[in-house]
Amino acid sequence: MIDKQQITTAWDAVMNEERNPLSRFPLITAHMLMQILAWMWSAIFSVAVGSYLVFGVTVISHALIVAGVFATLIVFRRAEAGA
Repeated sequence: MIDKQQITTAWDAVMNEERNPLSRFPLITAHMLMQILAWMWSAIFSVAVGSYLVFGVTVISHALIVAGVFATLIVFRRAEAGA
């Protein structure tokens, strides 16, 4: 059974900009690369379920999730800087 620590570790490995390999890039570059990866995984999921009808929904969903995570990150960083 998967516990909370395993989920947190997996999440951080992908979505935490300080722990994943994209941390070496500027934030805007990391965001662009995450959007490309989201598009790629949306395509893989659509092919895996055998339906291109799902592709549009998954692309939009992934793009919104990634954009939301990065928008939140930017707001938090600005708040920490006192801007």
